[in-house]
Amino acid sequence: MDTELLITEYSNGPAVLRQTLEKIQDSDLDLLPISGTWSIRQVVCHLADAEIVYADRMKRVLIEDNPTVFAWCPDTSIRDEYCSNRSIADELAVITVTRCHIASILRHQEIECWQRTAVHSQDGAMTLETLLERITEHIPHHITFIEQKYAAIRSD
Repeated sequence: MDTELLITEYSNGPAVLRQTLEKIQDSDLDLLPISGTWSIRQVVCHLADAEIVYADRMKRVLIEDNPTVFAWCPDTSIRDEYCSNRSIADELAVITVTRCHIASILRHQEIECWQRTAVHSQDGAMTLETLLERITEHIPHHITFIEQKYAAIRSD
């Protein structure tokens, strides 16, 4: 595993997301162009929420011995947190600052720390490396959905 490359990809995620969102007008953020899916604002809020969850998980792996981390239901948090009142700029700031903070911690870890584990309540044992891989891929995964929503909005 090339931890430095993984940390770099993780660190670059907010800029990629910001670039994707630049073309989207504020008036499009809360539209639901694809039935049964979240709005673009809800996707961005979900991404910010996930950053906080994963930051906690990774820190706990580093400071605790094999902590238990619990499954999280994004649908519930999106519904309950009233995303329509959340600023995209603020959500992007949360993502950016959280990733900067965690990346600075991860860059100074010894190689053996990458194999420290947590026990996920649904997925079982996970290493720090696995947690970082999952959250690093999270933004690109959701950018695909943002782009699909944007294309659907533009085709109307």
